[in-house]
Amino acid sequence: MPCRFLVSVCVAAALVFTMAPAAHAQEVPYGQSRLGLSDEGRDGTLYIPKSYQPGTPMPLLIMLHGFSGWGDNQRSLFGLAEDLGFIVITPESRDITWGKEAPGFDQDVRYIGAAFRHVGSVVNIDFARVALGGQSDGAGYALTMGLAYGNTFNHLIVLAGGGLIEPIRRQGQPKIFIAHGVKDSTMPIDVSGRKNVALLKKDGYDVTYHEHEGGHGTPRDIVRESIEWFLGKPKAD
Repeated sequence: MPCRFLVSVCVAAALVFTMAPAAHAQEVPYGQSRLGLSDEGRDGTLYIPKSYQPGTPMPLLIMLHGFSGWGDNQRSLFGLAEDLGFIVITPESRDITWGKEAPGFDQDVRYIGAAFRHVGSVVNIDFARVALGGQSDGAGYALTMGLAYGNTFNHLIVLAGGGLIEPIRRQGQPKIFIAHGVKDSTMPIDVSGRKNVALLKKDGYDVTYHEHEGGHGTPRDIVRESIEWFLGKPKAD
């Protein structure tokens, strides 16, 4: 039953995105707004840059916060969205962190699916560039869920993520960006970043990997690099 439900969530999300009518310019909630999908305190944030034009598809990034975090923890992405031209959803986990029941079978994936469908009814999404990413706990959940739904999330951004959790299935061939700090004491690089890269490359995934000299946090320049990679922009010299 859970597997059938989860498949229906992802398929339905894609179908609704494809069929959703384009919003009129005056209806687009430009800038930062709450998603308004939950009345339990934990909801999520949507950011639409001023460069978005109704009827013209734009890349979409869903970014997941770390342990005990909030969607607002990812607000540094909003400036990048204005600068580089992409839409951001920063959902909030239903509990203190992601996947407390089982990744893909829980309330988190249902909420992400609902957020996905809601935003698809408001703006036009570029389905060639839909990314699921996260930091720390959010990165581990994004990697697990992204491998299972690689036909929907064709790019995955994993920043300081933990050990690879085997997904319920493998679908598609998403491109993956992983960044990890060599001084990370929360999720040591040898049993997380480096191990994940080796396993994913062995399985044939296209992996871009960046080690940095920091700890568990991800430097802003590397966050920007991950977004430019997702958008297919040439790497700055």
